[in-house]
Amino acid sequence: MASAIEEQLVKIKRDSEERDVKRKADELGLDYLDLSTKVISNTALETLSKDVAEAAQVIPVELKGQDLALAVIDLKNNKTQEVVSDLKSKGFNLAFYLSSKSSIKKALKSYDNLPKKRGEITGEVDVKESNLEEVAKKLTSLKIITEEIESFNTNQQPIGSVLEMILAGAITTKSSDVHFEPSIDKIKIRYRIDGVLNTIVNDFSTSLYKSLLSRIKLLTGLKIDVSGKSQDGRFSIAFGNKDVELRVSILPSEYGETVVMRVLDPDSINISLEDLGLRKDDLDIVTIEIQEPNGMILNTGPTGSGKTTTLYSFLKQRHSSEIKIITIEDPIEYNIEGIEQTQVDEERGYTFSNGLSAVMRQDPDVILIGEIRDAETANTAVQSALTGHLVFSTVHANEAAGSIPRLLDLNIKPTSIGPALNMIMAQRLVRKLCENCKKQTEVDDEMRVKIAHLLAILPERVDKVSYQTPTLFEVVGCEKCNQTGYKGRVGIFELLQVKQEIESLIEKEASETELQEFALKQGMVTMQQDGLLKVLTGITTLEEIKAATGSLNF
Repeated sequence: MASAIEEQLVKIKRDSEERDVKRKADELGLDYLDLSTKVISNTALETLSKDVAEAAQVIPVELKGQDLALAVIDLKNNKTQEVVSDLKSKGFNLAFYLSSKSSIKKALKSYDNLPKKRGEITGEVDVKESNLEEVAKKLTSLKIITEEIESFNTNQQPIGSVLEMILAGAITTKSSDVHFEPSIDKIKIRYRIDGVLNTIVNDFSTSLYKSLLSRIKLLTGLKIDVSGKSQDGRFSIAFGNKDVELRVSILPSEYGETVVMRVLDPDSINISLEDLGLRKDDLDIVTIEIQEPNGMILNTGPTGSGKTTTLYSFLKQRHSSEIKIITIEDPIEYNIEGIEQTQVDEERGYTFSNGLSAVMRQDPDVILIGEIRDAETANTAVQSALTGHLVFSTVHANEAAGSIPRLLDLNIKPTSIGPALNMIMAQRLVRKLCENCKKQTEVDDEMRVKIAHLLAILPERVDKVSYQTPTLFEVVGCEKCNQTGYKGRVGIFELLQVKQEIESLIEKEASETELQEFALKQGMVTMQQDGLLKVLTGITTLEEIKAATGSLNF
């Protein structure tokens, strides 16, 4: 009860402050701006350092060409005038808004969400470009990485060097995560490669780990003396000519603090639409759908199924100087040049729902919403799609058809869902066979019958001729794939286009099963069927498709 009263008092005080500032703006002939409802442009923030902005109580809010809009508390303030003079000397045409002190203070936190540049992140680990080739040559396999780490002598080299070795190994093996897992008297280090955890070192020294943990905390700006609660941070590693960001999660456990580092390598997101793994007939559908001027495209799949990569490839395909694209993400995974990316910040009150409302006032053409989690976000997203915007987002569902009941559960009117939706895509990631060691295997009569049945039920748009002479391969394992038989991953997809008949079913609140059955009659190829076609062309294996989609039915 007390906290509710306190919150109400804070709100009353804030509303009073905003009214006073608005009145002052009218008197001065300036425009008033409530920064809590404003999407602040990353490109604008980059025109002024956080230290300078904080000292002058100024926030750059929007940049178009050389036209820069500033939110200020007092234009006559000496430090504000210094900033204004400096920006004018750099060729910026300035426009001013008057904002409250409290909203400026909150808005300054936007700097914390800026994509980090080399040399700007607290504690940058540097694998120098001149040494990169030598490091990369050393770390050609997990076995060599293990040997290098196990033979490390802390008496000869600083603790930072072993961290560099671990991270360089993670990057060269294209690991998505690095795990440090303490037990009674040793530490296990594992890399997640192609979705599977691989043990790199099973008995890393506990004393060395303590030093390594302190080093990681220093780099991420976390508290070294705190070990009883979770902490999150990030830092960057300069690896050759690219900056790789590490998102760090530290969690207290029975035998010490566990650490997981998410490796955000910009190369992993630099994938075109054509590289996603879509069959040509599906690629043609996606290419048409993402060029629509309005409507909604939903992507669904579990965590780690490649949804972010897919949606980013959509954005890059649509990006041009003639349209405005804004994203709301949690968090921003990768920086895409030329696109306004914003990050959910609960402390600042910037959520998916109110963030989307703010984005709508920024005149966007295309909007990416990281996830539709609640009814308010869902309703605003649907309305955005119905009012001339193209909206990309994700929802939690196992299959494409399952997204529609999910929207109904979020209290979206059935009569709005159909007209808003253009397409739903479901996806999973499966491991690709290693091209260096995969071994061709015979196709027996039973398999030929199954293949014939699969091809017979597929829609005419699928190029069935290319699958009539299947080539199946089996896993072998070699040094290049770390003896796993697999190297890299590819997506398997299903696309549900929302046409008139599907709209009618949605209005009747049809079940997921009914929607799925009709979508198949309409010509949808399921994720499992798409995966099986990839098996027939030697890309992956039946085992991978079964692991991703369940019991095989063909």
